[in-house]
Amino acid sequence: MENIPAEGPLLVACNHISYLDPLAHGLMLVKAGRLPRFLAKKELYGDWLVRRALEGARHIPVERGSGSMAPVVTAVKALKEGEAVIVYPEGTVTRNLDWTPMQGKTGIARLALAAEVPVLPLAVWGSQAVWQRAGPRSFSFGRPIWLKAGPALDFSEFEDRHDDPAVLRKVADGVKEAITGLVQDLRSRYPKRWAA
Repeated sequence: MENIPAEGPLLVACNHISYLDPLAHGLMLVKAGRLPRFLAKKELYGDWLVRRALEGARHIPVERGSGSMAPVVTAVKALKEGEAVIVYPEGTVTRNLDWTPMQGKTGIARLALAAEVPVLPLAVWGSQAVWQRAGPRSFSFGRPIWLKAGPALDFSEFEDRHDDPAVLRKVADGVKEAITGLVQDLRSRYPKRWAA
């Protein structure tokens, strides 16, 4: 947690291996004294109770595949105001069988370069064994969930090339590489009795 700044704009990029991840990532930021805002898929807003919770927490809806820049504009504004914004660059729960991050979308790069802020990589491990797509019937209690934040990634050298697709891909891949390194570290130290 020492890599999480106590104040100022904070753009966090996380791996996504379970439906429990937003709670784990959010709790870590809250424990660090930050109130996170998530970029959340629009489909989550369909249920009235979930919608009220998401809107009450001021999370940012994303209509995947629409090409809308509204989420980026809202997130950049939040960052400029010193808020913490959490993004799942993969855009969904990973489909990799070994739970390593998939190639991310370039939205994280657009955000970092537009807001002129570094990216804090944050990894979770263990949640994939607690809750999966099968819903509440797939709960498996009593397993530890570990999180680790890495040092912030500075992409300021690319800020004047924020519309260059090659630059956006390079930044997104750099974020993925940092998250993957954190995941590998957590995985290598995770208690073997819970590894299966």
